[in-house]
Amino acid sequence: MSEESKPQLPQQQRGLLREFWEFIVHEKAWWMTPIVVVLVLMVAFILWAEASPVLPFIYTVF
Repeated sequence: MSEESKPQLPQQQRGLLREFWEFIVHEKAWWMTPIVVVLVLMVAFILWAEASPVLPFIYTVF
């Protein structure tokens, strides 16, 4: 059986983070990394603060 006659398997889907990482590496867009890290940390902080008793104090800071 030749290589051409073998059935082709569908390409495995890539995750969003992996595809974004490959974009940064391929395009050498390292300036995007700090922006993404800060956004992820902000979302994590908001989700953490949402379920904690510290939430009323956060409003006074901002």
